[in-house]
Amino acid sequence: MQITTTFRHMEQSDALKGYAAEKLERVKKYIDEPITAQVFLTVEKIRHMAEVTLTAKGVTIKAAEETNDMYAAIDAVVDKIERQLRRYKERLKDHKPAVDNRALEVQKTILTAESIDQQQEPVIVRSKTITIKPMSVEEAVMQMDLLHKDFLVFTDSTTEVINVVYRRKDGNYGLIEPSRK
Repeated sequence: MQITTTFRHMEQSDALKGYAAEKLERVKKYIDEPITAQVFLTVEKIRHMAEVTLTAKGVTIKAAEETNDMYAAIDAVVDKIERQLRRYKERLKDHKPAVDNRALEVQKTILTAESIDQQQEPVIVRSKTITIKPMSVEEAVMQMDLLHKDFLVFTDSTTEVINVVYRRKDGNYGLIEPSRK
């Protein structure tokens, strides 16, 4: 497991770094190698925050916790990651895994609002290329929940068509499927 630890507003501590690495070893029983983990430990006045981003085999899980003690924050965030991974594994048991690794790459572009309002040439603020993996609708919803995103673009593994799943304001989920005429 590759663990990157970042300290914000505090001195680097080998004890905290080792403690976080030791606690993150527990997640290996839920997910296969290779695993990369990014740990952010932050202190703001009396708040001690631990944030972990875990990436393994196409799955990304994020969690954050804050307490009055950094060790307790690390314990809480690792417990949260374990719960998410346990739930993810239980959901995967009901689905058959994707057999092939066909993935598409799509470029995401963000434009400034001023350029759209004034009918000028759009100004690109940020551009990002993302990989779209084939998965079922249920897997896409699960992945969207794990990433704490409002929408997810994916390729439907049965139809091989790009779809979008999104979280509605009423708490339910919506699915956008293109129609071919």
